Amino acid sequence: MNSIQRTIGVDPGLNNTGFGILDYRGSKIKVVAYGLITPPAKQSVPNRLEYLNSHMNDLIDKFSPMSMAIEDSFYSQNVKSAILLGQARGVLLLSASSKGIPSMVYAPRKVKQSVTGSGSSSKKQVKYMVEKILKIDKNISSLDITDALAIGLCHINQNKYL
Repeated sequence: MNSIQRTIGVDPGLNNTGFGILDYRGSKIKVVAYGLITPPAKQSVPNRLEYLNSHMNDLIDKFSPMSMAIEDSFYSQNVKSAILLGQARGVLLLSASSKGIPSMVYAPRKVKQSVTGSGSSSKKQVKYMVEKILKIDKNISSLDITDALAIGLCHINQNKYL
């Protein structure tokens, strides 16, 4: 692999969607940007979904990732929460697809396994390993952001031999 590749890792959510943009070539990985998309809580669900779509489109336009890695839904006891999360994921996948960007979906256990070596790691363990692997000196306060970076790392790890 001669050229630098860029991926966007996404931890979807209707309240907070974490994102992390990573450049990589071979085993060298560099953090380009990371943050949260936070739709206004008092807005209706359709307006919050449109907010997610609009902001993801802006990120894709600004950073031009070649792929999107997004976390798959986990099974929840709360059906309503699972449906809302599925709607958010769908909008984010559509955003990438509409821009011609392929998306890969990773199960939460796969992401944890890829970053920490254990599929049952806690979010704090994932955060610790993400900050170490990516040599991030400052504390990232949001677990949604470190999860998004972990999803990006998982994607890179899964595709390093292609």
